[in-house]
Amino acid sequence: MAFQKMVPGRGGERYVPYEERTGDESVVYFTRDLSAEGLCRIYARVKEKMTGRVAVKLHTGEKNGPNIIPRPWVRELLKRDLPGASIVETNTYYEGDRYTTQQHRETLAVNGWDFCPVDILDEEGTVMLPVDGGKWFTEMSMGGHIVNYDSMLALTHFKGHTVGGFGGSNKNLGIGCADGRKGKGMIHSVPGSMWGMEKEEFMERMTESTKAVVDHFDGHMAFVNVLRNMSVSCDCEGCDAMPVVTPNIGIVASVDILAADQASIDLVYALRGEDRADLTERIQSRHGHRQLSYMKELGMGNDRYLLVDIDNGDAVIRPEDAVKDVVPFEG
Repeated sequence: MAFQKMVPGRGGERYVPYEERTGDESVVYFTRDLSAEGLCRIYARVKEKMTGRVAVKLHTGEKNGPNIIPRPWVRELLKRDLPGASIVETNTYYEGDRYTTQQHRETLAVNGWDFCPVDILDEEGTVMLPVDGGKWFTEMSMGGHIVNYDSMLALTHFKGHTVGGFGGSNKNLGIGCADGRKGKGMIHSVPGSMWGMEKEEFMERMTESTKAVVDHFDGHMAFVNVLRNMSVSCDCEGCDAMPVVTPNIGIVASVDILAADQASIDLVYALRGEDRADLTERIQSRHGHRQLSYMKELGMGNDRYLLVDIDNGDAVIRPEDAVKDVVPFEG
C-alpha cells in the first residue's frame, strides 16, 4: 500500500509511512456510508466476539455538544445488533457538566441518551486492573462496574484532542474507562500540577491504561471509529470546540485496536494538504503518533493492515483511493 511520505521527525511528532512499518497485517473494514445503516453494516463485520453482557464505550458529550456520534445511529445499532447492551461512561477529571454522577446524568438527559441503560462505571467505586509490561504503571484505576461486562465495543468519534493530538479508540478507552478521580489523575498529573502531562509521556500513560482494558476483555472487543465532524478539539470541549474544517471520511472497524487507529490516521493523512492541515498539525504538535508506536511496543496490535472496502465488494484499497472523492467540510 502506497502512503504519502511526511517529513521525518524524532518521535511522536512524525508520521511513519506504510513502507517503513514491519510485522503482520490485520484487517480493517471501511465504509463511506456515514449513517445508521453504514454503522450497522460495518459493525456486523467485527461483532463475532461480542458475547455475554456487552458494554458500548461511547463519548456521550458535554451538554449540546455538536460533534458527537448522532444518537439515532447509536439507537439503531443497539436496537438491531446489541439488544440488552449498555452504554458505559466515567465521570470527568475536570469540573464541568460530567464531574459528578448527578451532573453527568443531567447531561446525559440533555443530550438524549435515554433509549438504553447508561452505566457510569465509577458511580459506585473503582477497581484496579493490571497493566502488563508498562513502564509507568503496574495497574490502573478503572470505574468499578467494568468488571460486570463480558465484552466491550469501543464506538469512537475520531477527532483531534488538545493534549493527545487525536482521539481514537485508544483515547476513548484509556481516558474513558479510567475513573474520574484516581485513574484519570494517574494519567494526567505530575507532582504539583493537575494537568502537567504532555507529549510522549502522556501518550504512553494513556496507552498503558488502554492496555489494561484490552487485556481485561481478552479478545472480546471490537473497535469502530467514526471519521465525521473532526474538529481539532475533543468532544470534552462541547460547544467550545474549534470549528470543523476537515472533510468527513467514513467509518473504520477492526478487532485490532492499533490497526483501527492507524487506518484512521492514514485516511486523514491521505487527504489533500489543505484539507488535512489543521488536524495533522494538531496531531504532530502534540506528538500524537506516539500513541500508535507505543501500542505496537506493548503488543496491542499491528500498524500494517488490509483496508477492505465494504461498499465495493470487499475490495482491498489504499487510503488515498478511499478519500479521493471527499469534499471540504461545509458545516
